[in-house]
Amino acid sequence: MKIYLASPFFNEDELNDVICAEKILLGRGFEVFSPRLHEVRTDKIADPVLWSRETFETDRENIDLCDCVVMLYRGAYSDSGTAWECGYAYGTGKPVIVVQLGSDSNLMVHEGCRSNITLDGLIDYDFELKPQQKYSGKML
Repeated sequence: MKIYLASPFFNEDELNDVICAEKILLGRGFEVFSPRLHEVRTDKIADPVLWSRETFETDRENIDLCDCVVMLYRGAYSDSGTAWECGYAYGTGKPVIVVQLGSDSNLMVHEGCRSNITLDGLIDYDFELKPQQKYSGKML
């Protein structure tokens, strides 16, 4: 199974969470595409316009190729890239499994996802059946 891991990784907490999720999913034998591990900025692609286009296309292609998206989500925190990945996945019919890391949520994320789990929930979540688990916390 191919999983696209959508998550910001701009600070140490986010980075630690995405590395943890990568380890769990890879340890379960899944094929995982994590944008963190596929930086396209090189000497050859140093120009911001080229880097931007290459990053967008790489992410879009890998969402198209995956079986589902796992989104690490911190609640009402604003990360437009991760929100776009979630919306694009939903719009193309890919199931989105949200790993809730914050204390609140945005209704657009949780109404568009298949399941809502915790980071520890990745350890034994059934990715074949993808059981629905709805969010029940504070909604913004």
